[in-house]
Amino acid sequence: MSTSSLHPRGVFCAALTPLDAELAPDHARFVAHCRYLLSEGCDGIAMLGTTGEANSFSVAERTALLEAVVRDGIAPNRLLPGTGVAALTDTIVLTRHALSVGIDTVVMLPPFYYKGVTDDGVYASYSEVVQRLGDARLKIVLYHIPQMSAQPISHALIERLLAVYPATFVGIKDSSGDFANMTAIVERFPGFAVLAGADPLLLPLLRKGGAGCITATSNLVARDLAYVYRHFRDSDDDPGLAAAQARIVKARELVSRFAQMASLKALVAQRTGHAGWQRLRPPLELLPAPQLKELLANAGAFAAAGV
Repeated sequence: MSTSSLHPRGVFCAALTPLDAELAPDHARFVAHCRYLLSEGCDGIAMLGTTGEANSFSVAERTALLEAVVRDGIAPNRLLPGTGVAALTDTIVLTRHALSVGIDTVVMLPPFYYKGVTDDGVYASYSEVVQRLGDARLKIVLYHIPQMSAQPISHALIERLLAVYPATFVGIKDSSGDFANMTAIVERFPGFAVLAGADPLLLPLLRKGGAGCITATSNLVARDLAYVYRHFRDSDDDPGLAAAQARIVKARELVSRFAQMASLKALVAQRTGHAGWQRLRPPLELLPAPQLKELLANAGAFAAAGV
């Protein structure tokens, strides 16, 4: 599904970023991963987010990776890059750059370093970005991940942004894990795209009127998430839907037992045969050997059981 429409809908992978031996983003391997995810049924790639380690990369590294993806033939309307960072001017630079390569929809964290910031402060930051860019093409998906940013996106803030910029703020990625919050946003703001950040919540959220998901485990189970998105209206006793949901839940449980990004990268390394996929940029660390062994053993058991 194209993100060039007013509201992004579908399954978007919060894509991992492979690193080379110098711990820099590996452009060629990332493009190959994007192609794989799209072939598995993803509607788009939400690159340079939390799962993609984006806040460990410089502005130059982020813009170079985005340019590489577009240059190598991934359609800009299939990309949903993260552009929100702590510095207002860097957020503007990253968002302007995304627009310059043909991308109109971005995911934007609120400013997150200073704590105890009011809705007025967060509103001022978002408003400043929109005003300084002055580009009618721009569509922003808000990013609610308070466990990481410590800066929640309140309903009152959404209401205020929509009142002033109704064509710009088109949705929210809710990674809080709070299903009640997601459904409350769906109900309070009809037409506003609510995207689940937790894979198992895609199905129930769609049935409440949600728009889709941006999730980490889609690096592993994109095909199942795509099936759920296309069949969510089916009965719960539909064996295909039930099986896809069960695999999604098991995969999420698997990668949540230990550090999530390290687990995901280890499993992608196993799938691709490229050990380099396991690299993370400090301060993130590889799984300790006993945890890695257990992870791979459990993954093998799930695969053997057809789960």
